[in-house]
Amino acid sequence: MASSSDLRLVFLFLLFCSSPLLVSSVCTSHTFSSNRIYSLCSDLPTLSSSLHWTFDATKSSLSLAFVAPPPAPKGWIAWAVNPAGPAMVGSQALIAFKQPDGSMTVKTFNVSSYGPIAPSPIDYRVSDMEAEFAGGVMTIFATLALPKGTTLINQVWQVGSAVDGSIPQKHDFAPANLAAMGTLDLTKGQAFGGTTAVDSRLRKKNIHGILNAVSWGILMPIGVIMARHLRTFKSADPAWFYLHVSCQFSGYVIGVAGWATGLKLGHESKGVQYSTHRNLGIALFCLSTLQIFALLLRPNKDHKWRVYWNVYHHSVGYSVIVMSIINVFKGLSILDPGNKWKFAYIIVLVILGVIAAILEVATWIVLLKKRKSETTTKLQDGSNGANGSRV
Repeated sequence: MASSSDLRLVFLFLLFCSSPLLVSSVCTSHTFSSNRIYSLCSDLPTLSSSLHWTFDATKSSLSLAFVAPPPAPKGWIAWAVNPAGPAMVGSQALIAFKQPDGSMTVKTFNVSSYGPIAPSPIDYRVSDMEAEFAGGVMTIFATLALPKGTTLINQVWQVGSAVDGSIPQKHDFAPANLAAMGTLDLTKGQAFGGTTAVDSRLRKKNIHGILNAVSWGILMPIGVIMARHLRTFKSADPAWFYLHVSCQFSGYVIGVAGWATGLKLGHESKGVQYSTHRNLGIALFCLSTLQIFALLLRPNKDHKWRVYWNVYHHSVGYSVIVMSIINVFKGLSILDPGNKWKFAYIIVLVILGVIAAILEVATWIVLLKKRKSETTTKLQDGSNGANGSRV
């Protein structure tokens, strides 16, 4: 017969082995007002949120409680079902927030776009809607009538920091916010998040940002510096031209790759629009493409149209540089990779600016010496320096 000490050891061993199960789910320890009890719960993978529910398969009735802390006391929380897939656009949402008098309310929203939304009916019959705010967290209570045979749903959850009247303002676009979607097995109690897809999109965004920063933001300005300053020196002719063309063409090819990546990101993120960044990108692509074709139509140096071609080429080129730098900063503000990356790009621009300034001074020194030399040669070659008559 086992001694009492042996039994205690066995008990402690079993407790140790089962402890991961006891602590793995915070949602099981959550209690609700009015003695509400739910059969299943799941700690959602982002935004410190959890979902509690009881599903009646015979009636296709889903009774739920969604719990999440808003970013600000006057913020909002949302939970939604999307029949089309795990995405915000198309979701049938329940959004809770504080009213002007301080009381909590929950309203339904048919989220048809990422623009401003207003309370509206949704595709599911909803009853027993209620919202609470206590201990820094908001809770949505509701019962949804789902289509017959439903056991798996696409769920979306979100939080925001401000409400204008009854209009929730845009939420953050941090990785945690973008990952707040997935699927939910109502019978097995399993929730699957969408973090893998979000990681893939973030990787594509990083690639898009690097390609465009290197091409439009660095290679293009270097090419312009070469064309403006190196051609002044006779020893650099015609090397400066080939360096200029190589740099600009490389920047164009890499930039087009980054532009194509941006188009794909836009296609995969319908409803999310960065109008200024997108429009600048389209303008840069068009103007740079014109520059490439203009190179093929470049007149000879002594052609009468060469002066007009130079004006066009220079004005478009400098416009592309200015727009490129602006759009790189726009992209950095959207991607928000951290201040160190923006600071690094500023340092690169400062270095290029210093180099351009030094070369500008050197260029003017060479030009002034050249003009002075030409003037002296003319005077010595037949001008008396007074009335310009021949000696």
